[in-house]
Amino acid sequence: MAITNLNEKFAHELRDIYDAEHQFLEGMQLMLQNASDAKLQNMITTHIGQTQQQIRNLEQVFSLLGQEARRETCAGAKGILTEGQKVMKETSQVPAIRDSCIAGAADKVEHYEIASYRGLIQGAQLMNQPEILRLLQENLRQEEQTSQLIEQSSPQLLARASQAPYMGGDHTSQISAS
Repeated sequence: MAITNLNEKFAHELRDIYDAEHQFLEGMQLMLQNASDAKLQNMITTHIGQTQQQIRNLEQVFSLLGQEARRETCAGAKGILTEGQKVMKETSQVPAIRDSCIAGAADKVEHYEIASYRGLIQGAQLMNQPEILRLLQENLRQEEQTSQLIEQSSPQLLARASQAPYMGGDHTSQISAS
């Protein structure tokens, strides 16, 4: 379907992030099953609850626009999830490495969502939709907070990964500091 005006652009981006949130929810459930670090598991569990609320917020946005909540396949989300699943499989033998990779994949998800919500917020401002703006800003705040938590925990996860026993394969067991 051709997008010919800003309202259609906004609706398209809304359906896109609505689908992305659903896809990411499924991805987080898989990450939770594969994570071994308790702090990482807690972050994922918390964000699963937030994502469920974000989906409800998006459904309210659709309602405020007089539209049915509907998903439009988000190829970006699908790609991010495919990459995350691939890296979880490739690191399955070393839980500490896998946890670090899960955190990295989760942060990629957050940055995708942050960019999407920032664009929608600009559209809501232009459309003079204060209630829609409030709901989208709530989602954005949660995404930014989650990204910050992931980034704060990454050094600890990397330190644990650097202590993981060498399992064979590539002969470089540590990242050089040069």
